[in-house]
Amino acid sequence: MAVQHFLTLMDLGKDEVLGIVQRAIALKKAASPSKDTLEGQTLAMIFDKSSTRTRVAFEVAMTQLGGSSLFLSNKDSQQGRGETIEDSARVLSRMVDCIAIRTYEHSTLERFAEFSTVPVINALTDSFHPCQLLADMQTFIEHRGDISGRTVAWVGDGNNMCQSYINAAEVFDFELKIACPEGFEPDASLLATHKDRVQIVQQPEQAVSHADLVVTDVWASMGQEQEQEQRKSSFEPYQVNRDLMSLANNKALFMHCLPAHRGEEVSAPLLDDPDTLVWEEAENRMHSQKALLEFLCNR
Repeated sequence: MAVQHFLTLMDLGKDEVLGIVQRAIALKKAASPSKDTLEGQTLAMIFDKSSTRTRVAFEVAMTQLGGSSLFLSNKDSQQGRGETIEDSARVLSRMVDCIAIRTYEHSTLERFAEFSTVPVINALTDSFHPCQLLADMQTFIEHRGDISGRTVAWVGDGNNMCQSYINAAEVFDFELKIACPEGFEPDASLLATHKDRVQIVQQPEQAVSHADLVVTDVWASMGQEQEQEQRKSSFEPYQVNRDLMSLANNKALFMHCLPAHRGEEVSAPLLDDPDTLVWEEAENRMHSQKALLEFLCNR
């Protein structure tokens, strides 16, 4: 059987993705997690980018499922001293049971997966962040039920999160309206592939109107810090706040993958609202990644 990787949401069938989300919901409800599901198995995490939620969620997930994890950064490994991606993949996949990679170029992840004999998980690249979408969909389903047929608004940069939402629109069967400044649109070929699900608009009000879910992210992602001030001037009209949310449906939810820049892409009052779900959304990273690890490691 071919090794099953998880580089984007599109790597799995729709029923498989939905099954992972439903399993995550069940794991969260369980009084105590199964401590032998991944007993004796090891997850290696290779991170070129900093992380809080992703790393902690993976490490705790493996511990709760009876497995173990180890963390590698470039400064700690031979890959940082010039060992090729292909050779690193060949070696590590002989020693561990699953590998999560957080890096810059998506092609780096794809090259690693090509030569790995164990499942490789996209823990974030500049192009996609599929693990976050598992948590986001879990959060919506827990609070509002099936997202199929609903309307989702993305407000801000057409970044890796936005592009994962484009994939999610196909997998979870919802309409996606994206509001971003000119020049900051998501990948054109990705938009063309999913043109029946996705609409680009210029004004955030157009996207948010009658939406069931409103999502945003920072204006400058990791690696774009030098563009922060330049981007700020372009994105200032795209802040998600209570006034903007008032245009959405009455029971619309707001989500943000965090960390957030309060007062920039999201207003502090909205982020700190007693009913905000962003903290539960963050917690669900752990539950959804447990379900993903079970799926990939126990095939």
